Amino acid sequence: MSFLKSILSAFFLALLFNSCSTTQKIEALKPLPTDDAPMVYKTKTSFVNMPLEISLKEIENQLNKTLTGQIYDDSNLEDDKTEMKIWKTAPIKLVEKNGKIQTVIALKIWAKFKYGTDFMGLNDTREINLNGVFTVLSDVRLSNWKLTTNSKIEDFNWSESPTILVAGKNIPITYIINPTLTIFKSKMAKKVDQAIEDSCDFKPYVLNVLEKMSTPFLTSEQYQTWFKLIPVEVYVTDAVLDKTAIKMDMGLKCNMQTMVGLKPKNTFDRNTIEFKAVTKVPDKVTANVAAISTYESAGQLITSNFKGKEFTSGSRKIVIQNVSLWQRDSKIIIALDMTGSINGTIYLSGIPNYNAITKEIYFDQMDYVLDTRGLLTRTANWLLQGVILKKIQENCRYSIKSNLEEGKKSLSPYLNNYSPMKGVFVNGMLNDFEFEKVEITNKAIIAFITTSGKMSVKIDGME
Repeated sequence: MSFLKSILSAFFLALLFNSCSTTQKIEALKPLPTDDAPMVYKTKTSFVNMPLEISLKEIENQLNKTLTGQIYDDSNLEDDKTEMKIWKTAPIKLVEKNGKIQTVIALKIWAKFKYGTDFMGLNDTREINLNGVFTVLSDVRLSNWKLTTNSKIEDFNWSESPTILVAGKNIPITYIINPTLTIFKSKMAKKVDQAIEDSCDFKPYVLNVLEKMSTPFLTSEQYQTWFKLIPVEVYVTDAVLDKTAIKMDMGLKCNMQTMVGLKPKNTFDRNTIEFKAVTKVPDKVTANVAAISTYESAGQLITSNFKGKEFTSGSRKIVIQNVSLWQRDSKIIIALDMTGSINGTIYLSGIPNYNAITKEIYFDQMDYVLDTRGLLTRTANWLLQGVILKKIQENCRYSIKSNLEEGKKSLSPYLNNYSPMKGVFVNGMLNDFEFEKVEITNKAIIAFITTSGKMSVKIDGME
């Protein structure tokens, strides 16, 4: 799973309870049974800032995987009058030196030179053997996720004295060859640059991580609630070499959707993801997520608020036994089954709202449904008094505080050196959650919540 899966999973857990029946009279107001088609809604675009750090050790490992055994073979003698074969004889070592990468590489070189003139065949060839440790100094930059360098041979030390083959014998030529190593320096520097470019393209790794993040995952088994992340754009700044690592800022622009019903398809297409180079990335996470309450769960929670309470007016009293909810014409219908002076069901309508202090969903502008009003007029006008309605309204609320607290608790492991794939590590922190708005659908009440924070990603030890 990706670190963003952990951020959202706790918010989408439905509160699991059974629904309750209502009287026949209100059936006309209830929605028809719905099918299993996914309920789709989406929040505002989210932005995830992920400063990225790639250790020099990781680049060293990738370079050693790319360069093994014979690493260079130029068999064309005629183009520059030189043939050359090069073998790596020990692991490459990388360190930072004055803002550049210093590469230490042990090499064995065999070369054949053609000298003289082709006039009347007056030319000859000689073979040279070199075995030593080369030190390469490279300017480095990372653009569009590919590491590129501009290298120069800084120093070399011979493990064995350079020799030239003369009459079948290897003759030491150390003092002759040292001043004439320009051609070797140039070829080796270019080879190092090419090897780094070939082995240090990190774009595929980023796409693999995004693909894992985009796989829909189940957030509520009973209500078949799924979360889906849809990456839109990836931003990255140029890289900076900082001691033991290459650092850059990465940002992910994405849409977040939840769906209820059958598992949605994974529509991730790596060919559609746009990678954009930028000079600066905002330094925080801004995630727009949702807390879902099904009408069944909300009704059960509100029912618990009425437990053991009596509502009186003079000699009359009622006790609420059960509460059920559904949506009708952009309002919530609240059915209250009661006993006492009235044995039956009354129906209220209201608009869901949110109390940021108590972290509760409550219902504003509450009033009786017309079908109920006719019943009340005939049997219990006293219920129409505002004081009774106000007392009932005060209890028609439920808290999502536990959802938010559980969300932060569940998130903690995913921000503490979490590894969605081998060699990729995520760390970070989130601030408190802030309410944005409430929306209703035919299946649930959805509270949209926003949060901010910081995250970082480190690449070290990939396969």
